[in-house]
Amino acid sequence: MTRVLIASDSFKGSATSVEVANYIATGAHQADPTIQVTTVPIADGGEGTVASVLAAVGGEMREETVVGPLGQSVRAQWGMIDATTAIIEVAEAAGLNLAKNDLDPMLTTTYGVGQLVKAALDQGAKKIYIGLGGSATNDGGIGMAQALGGHFYDAEGQELAYGGNGMLQLDHVDLSGLDQRLQSVSIVGLTDVANPLTGPQGASAVFGPQKGATKETIQALDQGLDHLNQVLKDYQKRSCGDLPGAGAAGGTGFGILSFLGGRLEPGIEQIMRLTKLDDRIAQADLVITGEGQIDGQSLMGKAPIGIARLAKKHQLPVILIAGSIGDNIQAVYNAGVDLVLSSTVTPMSVDQAIANVQPLLTQAGYTALKAFNFDAVVTK
Repeated sequence: MTRVLIASDSFKGSATSVEVANYIATGAHQADPTIQVTTVPIADGGEGTVASVLAAVGGEMREETVVGPLGQSVRAQWGMIDATTAIIEVAEAAGLNLAKNDLDPMLTTTYGVGQLVKAALDQGAKKIYIGLGGSATNDGGIGMAQALGGHFYDAEGQELAYGGNGMLQLDHVDLSGLDQRLQSVSIVGLTDVANPLTGPQGASAVFGPQKGATKETIQALDQGLDHLNQVLKDYQKRSCGDLPGAGAAGGTGFGILSFLGGRLEPGIEQIMRLTKLDDRIAQADLVITGEGQIDGQSLMGKAPIGIARLAKKHQLPVILIAGSIGDNIQAVYNAGVDLVLSSTVTPMSVDQAIANVQPLLTQAGYTALKAFNFDAVVTK
């Protein structure tokens, strides 16, 4: 009996990692009803991280009413993995999906993220994982710190308003009121990027456009983040702006380092550890992974590549299913993937692909098993 492990990221905008794994599993069973399938939903810190981890390891989903990215009230999900370990994600409280057609990083805030951290502290968490993908914000984590008791003032002593717009008016900070429990908790930011806070590879320049920033506002936001970094440097006598990942989630990575005393880790590595993926892969004969878009850039901390590398430690074949295949696919093969399959096998629009994601992924799962069984016959 063939043992198949399916560990896929979400197909953003069309299917969660849980749904992707189930669709692929359905097709794989159609190709070979005798197989044993194990599904391990995976995320790398972005949208769906909480649901993926809890689906894989158990725990309890929680929900909190928090301030959304535009100051509105939103219901945000987070989780307790065990009695002392919490997992939250920026996307739930400050995500692009919550701003929709009103994207404006000059206004959006991470305040709700801080409220989720506080909720986790209230539940007795001693370790908090924060997924940093999918944010609509560019405020350097100021809002997050404000929700936890930090203060950011302009020259007239007025508290800064929400969003990136206020950063250039920042005159001084007072972090003495930050929740004292932060000093005895371990906070780990999960990210798939290594961007610094500012500059041509920084938060504003690289990620600002997808959050609604124009060329003019990108420059203003970058200057604001640089100013924030300088003010914090004078206040704390240290600078975190150049550290890898500081630019994640519009500088929320910087906020975790500077305000919460946390650290940043590659998201996929931590998620694989949390879900005990190495032990599960060791029991498999075939690993199927996937992502909405795969290309040479997927080598930069993306979930499928981390999974492929883990599978190769056990000398297992890896099939990767993608919604679309981009440039430099050779680099993906060189990273340990044995076969890349596109779920879109005929010309279609993105909207059509999203609408038909279930049958397309089911068909891809079927094809993956047929390819694996054919290879097994040929190599006998």
